[in-house]
Amino acid sequence: MSDEKNSRTPKDAHYARLRRAHRERAQGKQHGAAAARPHGKSEPQDGLVRLYGLHTVRAALDNPRRRIRHMRVTRNAAARLELGETSALPFPVELVEPRDIDRLTGPDAVHQGVLIEAEPLASKPLGDLRGAALVLVLDQVTDPHNVGAIMRSAVAFGVHALVTTARHSPAESGVLAKAASGALEHVDHVTVRNLAAAIEELKEAGFQVIGLDSEGPEQLEATFAGDRIALVLGAEGKGLRQKTRDTVSALARLDMPGPIRSLNVSNAAAVSLYAARRHLSAAISQR
Repeated sequence: MSDEKNSRTPKDAHYARLRRAHRERAQGKQHGAAAARPHGKSEPQDGLVRLYGLHTVRAALDNPRRRIRHMRVTRNAAARLELGETSALPFPVELVEPRDIDRLTGPDAVHQGVLIEAEPLASKPLGDLRGAALVLVLDQVTDPHNVGAIMRSAVAFGVHALVTTARHSPAESGVLAKAASGALEHVDHVTVRNLAAAIEELKEAGFQVIGLDSEGPEQLEATFAGDRIALVLGAEGKGLRQKTRDTVSALARLDMPGPIRSLNVSNAAAVSLYAARRHLSAAISQR
């Protein structure tokens, strides 16, 4: 082997470097293409989002704040959505086969024969929470399935706004909207850059800001006070960040007598929202 290496000329080494560089460029292009088009999906253009599924699209159609640019729909889905004469809708509608939508969403998405391209909903300012009694804050929860499920619980329990961080939070997407099953259109979304500053602003506005922690010193139900509550839930696995823990009004735990002491963040959100809504209802009845 050493004799072979020693017999190589400068030209051989030069061509070897060229071949290696060519292989690396080809691998890089393949990797980049795979990253840009995961699972065969193409991305929407002009900053639009693709939303799909009957409940998701129906809620978007009924939301006057939602600006829809284009719809692809099968005849069956159009009938189930009761669209009527599609030419009367204020955006282009294309009648397609299910496989045409599959090409855009990927084969695993349950699109139920309808997909729209729409502008993302605008974030509300944090200061625009006049009259709000219940707010949910997510500290870098990144899984769009979890955030969608949390949105669904938030709407069910009358949350006025969902606060998330500008970074380390999922953008509005078809996956998130499908998990939310229409709830994306029914809860105000507030995006903040500095969560600790946002928590301080909520406290100044009269909210009791409670962070959920499996090792919290008190049970959640014993922590509630007042008639304005903001619940803060941490990211999957790592929970609340230390800065968040230091900033909230109180840390509390869900009382779980079983051998498992923590829940998935979307399940924890549903349980804690139920408890908060019961407290607020009791506080209103005692006025």
